[in-house]
Amino acid sequence: MVALADAAGKPVPHRRRIMAGMRPTGKLHVGHLLGALRTFIALSEEGECFYEVADLHALTTKFDRGAEIAADVREMVLDWLAAGLDPQRCTIYLQSRIPEISELAIILSMLTPLSWLERVPTYKEQIEILGPHLATHGFLGYPVLQTVDIAIMRGERVPVGQDQLPHLELSREIIRRFNHFYGPVLVEPEPMLSQTPLVPGTDGRKMSKSYDNSILLAESEEETRAKVTTMFTDPAKIHKTDPGHPETCPVFFFQRAFNPSAADEIAQRCRTGRLGCVEDKADMARHLNAALAPLRERRAALAAQPRLVEEVLAEGTRRARTVAAQTLADVRAAMGM
Repeated sequence: MVALADAAGKPVPHRRRIMAGMRPTGKLHVGHLLGALRTFIALSEEGECFYEVADLHALTTKFDRGAEIAADVREMVLDWLAAGLDPQRCTIYLQSRIPEISELAIILSMLTPLSWLERVPTYKEQIEILGPHLATHGFLGYPVLQTVDIAIMRGERVPVGQDQLPHLELSREIIRRFNHFYGPVLVEPEPMLSQTPLVPGTDGRKMSKSYDNSILLAESEEETRAKVTTMFTDPAKIHKTDPGHPETCPVFFFQRAFNPSAADEIAQRCRTGRLGCVEDKADMARHLNAALAPLRERRAALAAQPRLVEEVLAEGTRRARTVAAQTLADVRAAMGM
């Protein structure tokens, strides 16, 4: 790798390339903000970041409703921008507009053993949850496409949660297999383990729109308060004066995330039976709404610019495709194609 230097000739530290993506499912929820978006924003300050809107991956569950995906893309990118992701500091691009991704996915699928894909636990789990209609070639092979997403941008580091480590390790195995046959062409990515804990939904399970337990970033204050009112709390705390267990309470998770300065006092009042769940929920909803208010205001202003998302994606995709084209050219040259 060529060493970089500034105008004075002093070496410039290498900014490692970071690649991450998100499948567009429409408007994002608070779990996305705490689990991914804040990480994306922070990494944009320290690395060369490529953030993919993975609309081809969306086809794995919406292959019969493709027209919905464009609207989902717009809503998700609006949330990205409103949360503070700056397209001047990172590259935001649309997966389907980079045909080199699809071509490399075909190439890597030719050398990926079927047994590697069949052992991915997510495949069988999702089939059981969502139904056998998802048992398609594309859904089985999505780890190959996921590998290409990283490899074609020459991603050196990938932010992942603990539960995603096996998926990244499979990508590393596929890349190692290609490099074994054709030389060190593709970069083997390293994981950047996220420390963000599981974000609970209103029913205590992991926050997810598929569980209908999410609090959307773009919702109104009234909608947020109504959802917080229905949130599960400590099942052992039936009466206000009962001692609570804040460490297992979804409401306290959000107090700690959005009202951290008062979290210790709230926990103590809960444990000693001096804080009831109704009062706790109302207080948490106020702090959650206060934290989301600037984001919601920015989102409304961005949504009033009808061409903004398209312009951001067009410019980011142009930059990303330059990288993808060079990677594919290197792959084809190594393979003698």
